[in-house]
Amino acid sequence: MPTRPRVVLTGCGGIAEAWLGTTPVQKQVEIVGLVDINGAAAAGKAEQFELTKAATGTDLAAVLKKVQPDAVFDCSIPEAHCEVTLTALRHGCHVLGEKPMADTMPNARKMLRAAEKANKLYAIMQNRRYQPEIRRLRRFLDSGAIGKVTTVQSNFFIGAHFGGFRDEMQHVLILDMAIHSFDQARLITGQDAEAVYCHEWNPSGSWYKHGASAVATFEMTDEVVYTYQGSWCSEGCNTSWECDWHIIGEKGSVHWDGGDGFKCEVVQAKTGFIRKQRERQIPKACPKRLTGGHAGCIAEFIRCLRDDTAPETICSDNVKSLAMVHSAVRSANQKRRIAVTL
Repeated sequence: MPTRPRVVLTGCGGIAEAWLGTTPVQKQVEIVGLVDINGAAAAGKAEQFELTKAATGTDLAAVLKKVQPDAVFDCSIPEAHCEVTLTALRHGCHVLGEKPMADTMPNARKMLRAAEKANKLYAIMQNRRYQPEIRRLRRFLDSGAIGKVTTVQSNFFIGAHFGGFRDEMQHVLILDMAIHSFDQARLITGQDAEAVYCHEWNPSGSWYKHGASAVATFEMTDEVVYTYQGSWCSEGCNTSWECDWHIIGEKGSVHWDGGDGFKCEVVQAKTGFIRKQRERQIPKACPKRLTGGHAGCIAEFIRCLRDDTAPETICSDNVKSLAMVHSAVRSANQKRRIAVTL
C-alpha cells in the first residue's frame, strides 16, 4: 500500500463534504476520482475541494479503470451500496462505505462474500463510535466500576423536519437513524443481539407518512437486555442525537446524556431498603486514535490499509448492527418476537 492511498469517492451529495473536509482525506490520501450519477455534482465537488487533478464522471467502473485507485469511498445512497461495493471489489479496490452497510440483508451477504473472495478490506462508516464521550464510557465500563452490565436503555427524541425522501420513507426511524444507536449499544455492552421485539407507530400529528416512532427490546448475548425508544416527531424536550443512555450494572449505574454529561453511582453500603450510593467520576481519558467522528473512522481505515489489520467497523462485524435494524423491521411488521439473524 502506498504512503498516500489513491482513492475514488462516489456519491457527491451533501454527506461527501463530511468526508472530503476531514484531515485524513486532505492529508493522508490522494483523491484521484469523483463519481456521481449527476456529473455536475462530481465536477462541483472537485472544484469546491480544489481537486483539479481528479477524474470526474458518472460511471464508476469507467473511472476505476481509468485511474486504478487503491480504494473507493462510497458516499452513495443505501440502495446503491451493494452495486458500488461489488464494482469496487471487482476492480481490486478496498472499500469504506457510508452506513448502513446495505439496504437489505441479502445484499449485505453478497457484499460479505465478495469482500472475502477479493481479499480486500471492506469497512463501514459508523462515525458515532468515534466520539470521545462514548470511548470514555466504554473505558469506564471496562474498569469494572459498576460490575457486569445487565441492562441498557437508550432514548432518542428529536423533532426532525427534513423534508424530502424521509417524509415518505417506510420505517424511517429504524432504517435511517436507529442503526447508529444499535451499533453504539453493541460497542457499549460488548454484546450482540440474539432476538428482538419491536413495536412501531406513527403518532397523531406526525409529519412523516410512516412509522416515525418505535420501541425495540433486544435480547443480547451474556443475558444483557437493551431497549431502544425513539421518535423523529417529538417536539420539545429533545435528547441529543447520540441518545440519552442508562446503563445498569451489578454494582451501580451510569447515566450518559449523549454529550459530555455523565453521572455514575455505585453501591456504598450493602444494607437498607434503598441502599446508600456514592458517586463515581467518569475519567476524561480515552483512546484518541479511535475518536474524531468521520475523521476518526477514516483515519482508522487508512491505518488498517497500511498495517494490514482490520478496523472495528469491518463488514464482517458491522453486519451484526445491520441485522439488528432489519430484524427490528421484521418484528414490527410481524408484530412478534423474532430471532436476529445474519
